[in-house]
Parts: sequence; structure tokens; C-alpha cells
Amino acid sequence: MIYPRIAASCVLKRGNTYLMVRRAHGQAAGDYAFPGGKVEPGELLAEAALRELREETGIKAYNPRFFRFYDLIEHDAAGLLSSHYVLAVHLADTDDQQRPVAADDALEAAWYTAAEIRALPTPASVLECIEHFEVYGLGPA
Repeated sequence: MIYPRIAASCVLKRGNTYLMVRRAHGQAAGDYAFPGGKVEPGELLAEAALRELREETGIKAYNPRFFRFYDLIEHDAAGLLSSHYVLAVHLADTDDQQRPVAADDALEAAWYTAAEIRALPTPASVLECIEHFEVYGLGPA
């Protein structure tokens, strides 16, 4: 039986670019996404978002703010449920001097414009966030 797992991600924007990582493992291997991952037992969602950001990019952020939930549901070739994550996307602030260094399960970590992100292999949830940010900024959903 597949049960939903909880994950958190962190959005950082610098000028007109967003921090993205390229996934190394799992069903999303090779895809680009906001830094993030599984929430540990006893960990707050916002804490998980900042921890995953730090583990995957080396960047320390502060002032995490919840943005939006996504259900990330995958089915196998036979149409059977293979995974279900509830993703809590957060926004955060950081010192502009920090440079990302890919680590943990990230193959790459770099800043991309919205136009560049649209051309990358990216989950629909990331593209939806980018479109929202480009129209409304990093304000509430």
C-alpha cells in the first residue's frame, strides 16, 4: 500500500533568476526543481525546506514562508499508484553573496531565468510556481 509522504522545497530568487537543482536519483533523476526533499520525523515543514536547501546547495537561508501545497502523484506503466508526495513549497531569503554548490542528491545547482527554466525538464508544479512568480512576484498564493 502506498501512503502519502511529506516533502518540502525552498524557492530562492536573485534578481530575475531562481535557484534550481538537477536531481540525481529516483523517478525525478535528471529533472530540475527547487531544492527540497523529505521531511524528517519531528521536523517542521519550514525547517525541512531550509535544511534541504542547505544540504543540496550549501546555501543558508532565513525567513521561510509557506507558499503552496502540491500533490505529486505518480503511476506506473500499468496505471497503478507508484508514489504520492505532498510537497510544501516555501519562499526564503538569503545573502546574495552565497554561491550554490551541488551536494547530497543534486547533480547541479545554479541560477536560471524563467525562460531558461521553461526549456528544462521540470515538473509541472515548478512551472506553475514560476508562472505565478513572474506575474505576481513572490507574494502569497
